[in-house]
Amino acid sequence: MKLYEFEAADVLRAQGIPFPEYTVAATPAEARRAATKIGLPVVIKAQVLAGGRGLAGGVQTAETLDEVEKTAGRMLGSRVKGLPVECLVVAGRVAVAKEIYLGITVDGYLGMPVAILSTAGGVSIEEIAAKSPELITSRPVSIAAGLTLPEAEQIVREAALTGNEARAIAGNLYSLYRAFRQNDALLAEINPLARTPQGDYIALDARVELDDSALYRHPEFQNKYQERISNLLEKKGRDIGVTYVDLEGEISIIASGAGLGMATMDIISQKLRPANFLETGGAISAELLYQVMGLVMQKQNLKGLFINLYGGINPIHEGAKGIVRYLEEHPTPIPIVARALGNRQEETWEILKSGGITVVPKVATEKAVAELVRLLEASA
Repeated sequence: MKLYEFEAADVLRAQGIPFPEYTVAATPAEARRAATKIGLPVVIKAQVLAGGRGLAGGVQTAETLDEVEKTAGRMLGSRVKGLPVECLVVAGRVAVAKEIYLGITVDGYLGMPVAILSTAGGVSIEEIAAKSPELITSRPVSIAAGLTLPEAEQIVREAALTGNEARAIAGNLYSLYRAFRQNDALLAEINPLARTPQGDYIALDARVELDDSALYRHPEFQNKYQERISNLLEKKGRDIGVTYVDLEGEISIIASGAGLGMATMDIISQKLRPANFLETGGAISAELLYQVMGLVMQKQNLKGLFINLYGGINPIHEGAKGIVRYLEEHPTPIPIVARALGNRQEETWEILKSGGITVVPKVATEKAVAELVRLLEASA
């Protein structure tokens, strides 16, 4: 779950990381009142769940109250990075002498958090990594021990920072990691951490992404998650307990695992266009697959459905019963091809065939996708 900037700032500020004074505004009048309270000049920032807002016109400065109100009126209701702007942050403008990037993320290869520091803050860390990797210092962090203050200080020294600057940045990196762990985050970053001409360090932007699986431990965000899913099919997927991502293609996919689903998408993409990513997880049942069928078949302009199931601990024969029950109640003219291997696979094949599904008993997913392509070409 991505947090809006003001929510991320609240999370980090709770750990003692300093931010300029800021207020959330949903109307031009509220923005004007916020600027009056904070003091001019101010920065007005669109609150959308996307990076790169500045280049897209989502960050503006204002020198007068009339300018604040006019800018807020122009930004509210507009779209930034393709997303609607429903509220703004009005923050005090800070003079900047230097910018630093601080981040904590999860390294999928190492399976542990990594602390990152760059002396080239203010631009995306991906851009820094591509153009000037020597400006990035990083260190894996023990999940059991966490990031200690001495370790944060070591990272800062490796970045060739010294003195009061090193101590201030290390303290903020240490606090950032605490916010990361206490909120079950997958990512927490400050970009930039600005040094003012007076030598103070202030975070000017914050980004936090929470682990969806841990939201039950954070009720203050759990209810907001559902509200932020604008795609109705993705919302339904969340409701029934599967991972569904809506795409622009015409071939729906049902897979029994995330890796299997992504591999299936890659293979289908070679000749066709996936309409979705969907993985059921490890709790397949007849009722779940019945609901999954109802979900994927709501997609408009479908040309085919590809089902890819693996029966290790998953009772795929039970899932097959739910698929067939749905088709008996909701007949469809589009071709459906299934690949189902593993536990009780022969029983699963017979159940699926009874529902008019083309079953390809091959190990390679490519063989089953080729059969779907053949069926589509034959019906064209």
